[in-house]
Amino acid sequence: MTSANVSVSRTHEEKITTDIISREIRLVSRPKGMPTADNFALVETELEPLEDGQVLVRNLYMSVDPYMRGRMNDGKSYVPSFELGKPLEGGAVGEVIQSRTQEFKAGDAVTSNFGWREYFMASPKELHLVSHEIQPLSVYLGVLGMTGMTAWAGLNLVEVKASDIIFISGAAGAVGSVAGQLAKLRGCQVIGSAGSMEKVKFLREECGFDIAFDYKVSPILEQLNLDVPDGIDVYFDNVGGEMLEAALSVLRVHGRIVACGGISSYNQEKPQPGPSNLFNMTTKRLTMKGLLVRDWLDRQGEFEQEVGGYFRAGKLKNKETVVVGIDQAVGAFIGLFEGKNLGKMVVKLD
Repeated sequence: MTSANVSVSRTHEEKITTDIISREIRLVSRPKGMPTADNFALVETELEPLEDGQVLVRNLYMSVDPYMRGRMNDGKSYVPSFELGKPLEGGAVGEVIQSRTQEFKAGDAVTSNFGWREYFMASPKELHLVSHEIQPLSVYLGVLGMTGMTAWAGLNLVEVKASDIIFISGAAGAVGSVAGQLAKLRGCQVIGSAGSMEKVKFLREECGFDIAFDYKVSPILEQLNLDVPDGIDVYFDNVGGEMLEAALSVLRVHGRIVACGGISSYNQEKPQPGPSNLFNMTTKRLTMKGLLVRDWLDRQGEFEQEVGGYFRAGKLKNKETVVVGIDQAVGAFIGLFEGKNLGKMVVKLD
């Protein structure tokens, strides 16, 4: 359990002392291939005094996501690398404990990028107020968080419309399961691939996918040719590799690809050859667009209104795999690459 004795006292400098020992996960070495527990350390740290303009937050849930693997490497990327010896970062939802700002008050629920720790202090601009009416609050890390917004943005990126046939890889994961549900709400025919029959059943029975298949059962291209003999209009790529190559074969002329993720290659130590049929991009006049959700943050209000409306109306489901305790966070993260999550992987903090 967390040591959370919060004592409040004021000095002549008007500081609030917070006698809090918080646990956090730090990166202590850079993974080579698949991450292991030895790459991380669980550390106790004492919080500094709370100052004017700061908010003290206790995290309730934190997110682990595949993209974090790339930030564990050294070198330039689209986001800065995690620093060795420093706490990791990621999506989190928590409750304000103390506030020395006008923007927030004790009891407010907020999201932030200060995951991988139990407590933290931040400025108001680093927090986003959310409603306690939505329960559990972990929904703000899934359907109503950056996960859901990634799915929503991907469909908008290539202008998915009612007549489209869309294929989604990694469909039982956090982004894929939401993308499929949103595509169904747009009137699309939706096909998804996943790594077990349990996940296939989830896609068909809970997410409403028209077709779902286990990519481990037989070659991906064979299954796609069988299920969609006339081809697809859109491929929402969360996997890359063999899955992308198969999609390039079945995409119709003027098809579109959402390049959202490539989890099949995140732990590879050496770059792998690209698709052997990439020339289909030319012969079929295909369009492939890269997706980073941060490019869409100026439309967050639009996303929250549309997708929040679907969720409140019961038209959109938020599926979670919940692991309890910050000491289990590393195992939850590694589990993403072992297919242990159904929907969004979330860590509930003690």
